[in-house]
Amino acid sequence: MKVEKLTKTDREDWQSLYCGYADFYQMPMNEDILNSVWLWIFDANIKFYAIGVKTSKGKLIGFMHYREMPSPLRGSLVGFLDDLYVHPNYRGTGAVQLLFKELKGIAKKNGWPYVRWITATDNHRARAVYDKISDTIDFVTYQMPSH
Repeated sequence: MKVEKLTKTDREDWQSLYCGYADFYQMPMNEDILNSVWLWIFDANIKFYAIGVKTSKGKLIGFMHYREMPSPLRGSLVGFLDDLYVHPNYRGTGAVQLLFKELKGIAKKNGWPYVRWITATDNHRARAVYDKISDTIDFVTYQMPSH
């Protein structure tokens, strides 16, 4: 397996994986959303990125979406991991660890002091992995609708 930036030829595999990710979180998915996210990945004006893990035959089996964001209290930019998904058939193969290793290198290269992310409290399988590679912080996430 190897990790690399997504390329435009990865669209079909990425879309299938992203729909699986949306299903996991019971979020509706449609072409508009898929097209928007795919365009963000390749828009040089948006600091939103994607890396993927591929089999030795080049099949995309997992991805991470991450971005750069300001941390005002630190006066620095930090990383934020938005989405992580590995196809169920490839879980437990080390794919997630490869993605995190790459993300850690990206954070170091960009001078981010850390990468932060959230996950569902009942996402026990993912949390078991996260607990091995990072610490939790004592914050509660809120979400306020705009309407």
